[in-house]
Amino acid sequence: MFNLPVLLSIIPFLVFIILLLWIKTSLLKASVITLVLFTILTILYWQILPVSLLSSYIKGFFVAFDIFIIIFGAIFFLGILKDLDVIKNISYYLEHFSKDYRVQIIILAWFFENFIEGTAGFGTPVAVVAPLLIGLGLPVIKALVIALLGNSASVVFGAAGAPIRIGFAGLDVSSVPYISALINCAGFIVPIFMLWIITSGRINGKKEFFGGLSFAIWSGIAFVVPSALAAAFMGQEFPSIVGSIIGLALVMASSKLGIFTPKNILSLRGEETLKKTMSAFRAFLPYAVLILLLILGKLVLGNSNINISLIIDHAFNLFNPGFAFIIAGLITAFIWKSKKENIPLSAINSFKGAISPFLVIVSMSALTQLMINSGQNNSGLPATITLIAKIFETSWLPFFAPFIAAFGAFITGSATVSNIMFGNFFSVAAQALGLSVAVILSLGVVGGSAGNMIALADMLAGEAVVGVKNREREILKGVFVPCVTYLVIVGIIGMIIIYI
Repeated sequence: MFNLPVLLSIIPFLVFIILLLWIKTSLLKASVITLVLFTILTILYWQILPVSLLSSYIKGFFVAFDIFIIIFGAIFFLGILKDLDVIKNISYYLEHFSKDYRVQIIILAWFFENFIEGTAGFGTPVAVVAPLLIGLGLPVIKALVIALLGNSASVVFGAAGAPIRIGFAGLDVSSVPYISALINCAGFIVPIFMLWIITSGRINGKKEFFGGLSFAIWSGIAFVVPSALAAAFMGQEFPSIVGSIIGLALVMASSKLGIFTPKNILSLRGEETLKKTMSAFRAFLPYAVLILLLILGKLVLGNSNINISLIIDHAFNLFNPGFAFIIAGLITAFIWKSKKENIPLSAINSFKGAISPFLVIVSMSALTQLMINSGQNNSGLPATITLIAKIFETSWLPFFAPFIAAFGAFITGSATVSNIMFGNFFSVAAQALGLSVAVILSLGVVGGSAGNMIALADMLAGEAVVGVKNREREILKGVFVPCVTYLVIVGIIGMIIIYI
């Protein structure tokens, strides 16, 4: 199983993990070193065709440039809002809906993130919600961890069903949306982990956790059940949107009736109180404009591309959430009559903040493309991604499939790209083993969604937006246990469905 080509396929990733977690180099250095090592291997051992090598780098740049626009736009939008004290006012109004920090955080990081994922995707939820969580009083790292956890269960269907529709293009996915939604009911545990993280380290943390547990469980169920029903009756485009809207309505109704809500109302601010400087309409208007632009952009431009032929053919989708961030920021600055110098200053700061994440994502995207294209060589060896996948071609595939897909989401930052990478492997392996192709594909898409918790691109976008650097180890430490737990549960469900 572990012959030389397989070992050489794995070594760069072991190097990456050692550099990042043990030697504790920066993510940028670890990414560049890993890319250089992998490039040398593909040239000397795989004897990759020069055109395939070059196209991998070009494709990696194009993929990263899309994400750069999102990060730039998100920082720009947030810079305008900070200058106008919008986030402080939103925090004030959120605290007046419920004064309990557990309720506030779960509503933002679960229902709001799920809705944004359903309308926009592309890692947008983390960039939008992390600053709001900090505004509620969460420490920066905890805010990033919670925001990453929230961008998971809804990723199964992503923006308009992209992970299934695009990720498994060419495969029979007729029953995948419904099976995926049923398996993804395991995602109800995510708000429980959110609660566990936000209460940990507090003086009465254990008591606060159990005090909010019923609300967290109810919030999880209130999303996953309507989402599964939407998948059964409406297809793959709407489950994340329907689940978040119906779930939020259910939770708000139960909260008004005092059902499932924590008995002891607790605030992260103690005696500190926020003061409003604008009306609720004025405070929430920038986000309303942003969401409207995201929805309109997806509907109008979702299928429009600019095709570029430069050694490779690449299609830039005209719908990029980054443009919605930029336009929403400019509209906000115009309506609120922000100081003229704030707009170019925000643009400069946005560029500076987005450069480092961009370089990391270029490295990881190029690495991903090399893994795929290394099969185009003079050595006759299979592509490295094929060799790695072959390791898991066993009767345990239903258990391992979610982990394989999560690995794909980790390095690419996208469940959709993970599905593109592994979809054909899942299909062929399932047929060879006599297993249900639809179930294995469904386990893959749910695993990729859980792996979105540890997606490097989303992590970097979140760090850039809140203004921190090189905190990946702390963030990974926070999301690791929830992610692995989610994957183990999904894997067990897969084994039960296939064999029992």
